[in-house]
Amino acid sequence: MSAWLRNESPLDHATEVTAAGADWLTSAAAYPRSTLALWEARPTAPAVLPCGAAFDVVSVESVFGRRMLDRLWGEGPGSGPVAVHRGRMLLFTAPGTAHRLPSLLRWEEWGGAVPPLLCHGTGDAVTVPPLVPGGTEGTGVPRWLVAPDTRHPWLPGPEVVLWACVRAARAGAAAGVRVSIFPPADQGAKVYDVSRRR
Repeated sequence: MSAWLRNESPLDHATEVTAAGADWLTSAAAYPRSTLALWEARPTAPAVLPCGAAFDVVSVESVFGRRMLDRLWGEGPGSGPVAVHRGRMLLFTAPGTAHRLPSLLRWEEWGGAVPPLLCHGTGDAVTVPPLVPGGTEGTGVPRWLVAPDTRHPWLPGPEVVLWACVRAARAGAAAGVRVSIFPPADQGAKVYDVSRRR
């Protein structure tokens, strides 16, 4: 067994998963002991884990996700584990969040102000960052921002994530920040009115 898995005391780094956190993550897998054995052999390798049983994942564009995290930690209850992967922030949430969050956003009428959320729940799987950083920063390898450090981490539910989305959208609207995956329009482009053509 790897030395870091035998260590039951919390690690000094928030980006490294503790032994208790690894137990929690592997509890999502169909075969937890096999997943744990694989991670013991390769702790710097990412893994794919199913959602819906131990956690759901809400994937959001990273700039908006950063604003959500600022609200969660600055004005709210904090967050559960958080990772980044391929320009998106992965918020680990309570099971059932992926199913309820989209309808709550529509009900609150903030769906248009929030960048597209990818909600992963029952039947979905996500790439989970390595347990320890592998030194391959910037190559698209997922990494932890807030690593799991307990066997039963607190996970925000749909209402808390909705609150963070609305607060982040309001803050962006108040600051005049426009979050888009499309580049801004060319301000010097000539625009012709073709509606009056005969």
